[in-house]
Amino acid sequence: MGIVIGIDVGGSTTKIIGVSDKMIKNPMFVKATDPVTSLFGAFGKYIYDNNIALSNIEKVILTGVGSAYIDQPLYGLPTAKTDEFLANGLGAQYNSGEESLLVVSMGTGTSFVKVQASVIEHVGGLGIGGGTILGLSKLLLKTNDFHQIASLAELGSLNDIDLHIRDITPHPLPGLPLDVTASIFGKADANAKREDIALGIVHMVLQTIGQGAVFASLNSDIRDIVLIGNLTRLPQCASIFPRLEDIYGVRFRIPEYAEYRTAIGAALSYIRNREYVNIKS
Repeated sequence: MGIVIGIDVGGSTTKIIGVSDKMIKNPMFVKATDPVTSLFGAFGKYIYDNNIALSNIEKVILTGVGSAYIDQPLYGLPTAKTDEFLANGLGAQYNSGEESLLVVSMGTGTSFVKVQASVIEHVGGLGIGGGTILGLSKLLLKTNDFHQIASLAELGSLNDIDLHIRDITPHPLPGLPLDVTASIFGKADANAKREDIALGIVHMVLQTIGQGAVFASLNSDIRDIVLIGNLTRLPQCASIFPRLEDIYGVRFRIPEYAEYRTAIGAALSYIRNREYVNIKS
């Protein structure tokens, strides 16, 4: 088998990976002003940087919202599209060792995909994610630099931002320890520090996603929740999700190549002969 290229085309970012001999080859992330520019820029840079000849590429599989703009094969290569939710599920399950899991794709918004053996089902989502962080940061912090927001948040505190159970009662409530959030931004005032606001925004988004994932896993035997997408790079994941594990009795996992798992799943849809549609020239 030649190299299979999986590409997750977003609105302005593209993630690309190659699979050869069952091994992932050098994932790559490219930004551009539009999905077509992002796609072709990523593809060209990927094959150049990895010294891949077009003749060695067996298949290119596209997924993601930006793939809707592509209606012809890339550089005359065999090209196909696959469903993004299927790609999420296949990519998250790859090398996980688990048959049943809930996939949480944290991008501009958030989607929940249930995986039970070979059955992959989109079960819902939230209109909250990276777009929420950037939008609120523009309004409240006057920046849309993701790295700056994350850096500010690392220096922040939630003590003067969120209302906790300990702020309204001296005793824990059933199933709710004193440090649990009672109201996000419930203590914020007009003089809050930028660092605290940044952490409040990031915490609000990640905690809401985590709790939404727990709710999506209810009424099933799923206790493994796999987080994928760009937001997994936020350092606050390391403290927020373990706390939710303690409260709800689930396990959150951020796998290797977490932000590339949808692209990996796209390649796997072809390798495992799942659903995909060829693009005709």
